[in-house]
Amino acid sequence: MLTWSELRKIQPLVSKILMNSFEKNRVTHAYLITGTRGTGKKEIATLMAMTLFCQDKDGVEPCQNCHMCKRIVSGNHPDVHWVEPDGQSIKNEQINLLRKEFVYTSMESSRKVYIITEADTLTVNAANRILKFLEEPDMEITAILLTEHLHSIIPTIQSRCQILELQPLDPKIFQQKLQLLEETTINEYNARFMSALTNNIDEALQLHEEEKIYKIRDLVTQFIYVLIASEDDRYLFIHQKWLSFLKDKDDQGLGLDILLLAFNDILNVQIGRTEETVVFQPTDGLLSRAIDQFSQERLLHILKALIEAKQQMNQHVHPTLVMEQFVLQI
Repeated sequence: MLTWSELRKIQPLVSKILMNSFEKNRVTHAYLITGTRGTGKKEIATLMAMTLFCQDKDGVEPCQNCHMCKRIVSGNHPDVHWVEPDGQSIKNEQINLLRKEFVYTSMESSRKVYIITEADTLTVNAANRILKFLEEPDMEITAILLTEHLHSIIPTIQSRCQILELQPLDPKIFQQKLQLLEETTINEYNARFMSALTNNIDEALQLHEEEKIYKIRDLVTQFIYVLIASEDDRYLFIHQKWLSFLKDKDDQGLGLDILLLAFNDILNVQIGRTEETVVFQPTDGLLSRAIDQFSQERLLHILKALIEAKQQMNQHVHPTLVMEQFVLQI
């Protein structure tokens, strides 16, 4: 589990702000932690909760061994409430249930904490309910909202939270850590690929062991081959291959992320940045064909279409419609 000492090394500014707040007993009633996938948002929220409840802290550093710390890590502390999307969004009913929970006095202390993951998926009604919650701050209640998409959080919620922006880890350091893991063997190529998708060692290890991420990478290169060899088949490929393999929200998001990385690779090599490829190897024959096939103008058009597709996916547009519109645009 993450410690403040470790956090200082990877997120110096955020750790300084939070540790200073805990040391001076000036914890804000609401935090909005934003950062790209794998930057440790959940781990930081858990660390904050442990710091608030730990019975045997060393300064601000929670012991991570007491009953309170262990229950928070396991998700079983009665006064630390996690709210996660129910399906594709966080619904009004979930926030109503949370508010009812908070009507009751804390079971073991005078403090309560609630952590909302993927806060950008709050429905309009749920966001308004949270807003009312934030407008009536209780000094004994701490809200921690987590998001990858700060721009999708309504301004009135942002204005009532202390916003903490996490920085991506140095990819080269992360790649070295992956290659030195004792649990498994991750080669340089896959470490470079993984570091473009996540900054979290545990998540990278899980993705590597499940191997599905590499199958999605293969699917992406197959799609690019279809675009080069027979553009007329792209629509058929999306229905027969892409959508039949990528069935859940997380996989669909990864597919779009890897497509973005792949077309970035092609553009990078065209402008001489061969060392920055993450999906293709520099000697990949398909990469050479793609460089000849796609003009920089078209690559920029495709990248723009991919970003729009990701935005639509985050707005819960049906994946089939998103991908159909994407292939028609490119």
